[in-house]
Amino acid sequence: MQTVLETLPLRERPAWRAAYQAEGCNLVELLAALVGGGKQIEIAQALLGQFGSVHALVKAGPAEIQQVAGAGPTTAARLRAALELGRRLSITGPNDNPVIQSPSDAAGLFIHRMQHLEQEHLMVLLLDTRNRVIGEPVDLYHGSLNTSLIRIAEVFRPAIRANAAAILIAHNHPSGSPEPSPEDVAITRAIVQAGQLLDLECLDHLIVGGGSFVSLKSKGLGFA
Repeated sequence: MQTVLETLPLRERPAWRAAYQAEGCNLVELLAALVGGGKQIEIAQALLGQFGSVHALVKAGPAEIQQVAGAGPTTAARLRAALELGRRLSITGPNDNPVIQSPSDAAGLFIHRMQHLEQEHLMVLLLDTRNRVIGEPVDLYHGSLNTSLIRIAEVFRPAIRANAAAILIAHNHPSGSPEPSPEDVAITRAIVQAGQLLDLECLDHLIVGGGSFVSLKSKGLGFA
C-alpha cells in the first residue's frame, strides 16, 4: 500500500517544499519535513490531530510525542530541537547577546520561555558590565517558590562562576496574573540585599503571567 508521500510529485513533497517554498508550507508539510521517512505525512497529520496546535507541541515532552503512532525518539528529538531553535530566534533576534536597557528588553527574553510553563520557575539572567546578556537564562528552581525553598547563595552562584557584573531574575505565575505577592517581594528584598554585599547588583525582578509581566523595581517593591 502506497504512502501519501509516494503519491506526490517531487515538487509537492514536504522536503522539497520546505527547502524552496517554506513560507508557503502548511503545518503538516513543515512537520512532515522534520519527521522524515516514508510515512512522514501520516505522522505529521497524527501529531496535529493529537496536539491540535504548535503551541501544544511546544509543551509536549518526548514521551507524549512518542505516544503518537510512528513518532519515535528521533522524531521527538527533531521536533523539540526545531521548536527550541524557533523559540531562541524569537527572543534573541539578530544579536545573540542583547543589551538590557529596560524591563521590557528583559521581558522579551522571558515571556516566550515562561508563559506556557505549568509550574513556577525562577530563572536568572547574567549580565556583563554593559548590561549585555551572558548566555541563556539559568533555570534554578521550579515548583512552589517561597523564601524557605530558595537559597540566596544558589541565585548568585552562576553569576560568580561566569564573572558576571549583575543579574536579573524572573519567575512566572502559572495562574496568568503577574501581580506580585508579599512572598515575591520578600524574596526580591533578600536577593537585592545579598547582591549589595557581594557587589553583584540585582537589576530587576520580573514576574511573568500569561503574555504580560510586572517589574518589581519599577513598582519599588523589594528595591528600596
